[in-house]
Amino acid sequence: MYEPIRTKSVHTPADHADFPHRTREEELDIQLAGHLAALLAVTDELGLGESGDRIAGQVARLRGTPPARHAGLSEAPAPALHRRAHALAGRALVVAASRADTAVAILSAERMDAHTAALSAAPPHLVGAL
Repeated sequence: MYEPIRTKSVHTPADHADFPHRTREEELDIQLAGHLAALLAVTDELGLGESGDRIAGQVARLRGTPPARHAGLSEAPAPALHRRAHALAGRALVVAASRADTAVAILSAERMDAHTAALSAAPPHLVGAL
């Protein structure tokens, strides 16, 4: 009457060995390295060489290889770049805190302070216009 089922059910759980899995720490490392690499690009565009070198060192530690340094310019005004860098440093700080990476957390907090100071030192007509 009924034909027997010859294929595996789609509702059967897949074999976990078929999919690559990362630990939470590995995922956080990847996320943190991405935030720091983006921060490095903005830092290089601002011409902050020493700060960029410190960020690049942390990216290299997380990825195992040195990062590619910024290759092009966005032509964005400095206040906009400082705002972007501040936001990226904040994201890196959140991830660094969740993975208990003190070195990156301190570096991120320092970068946030530096970009806040740069924004407060910029002429008001430039800061508010962006």
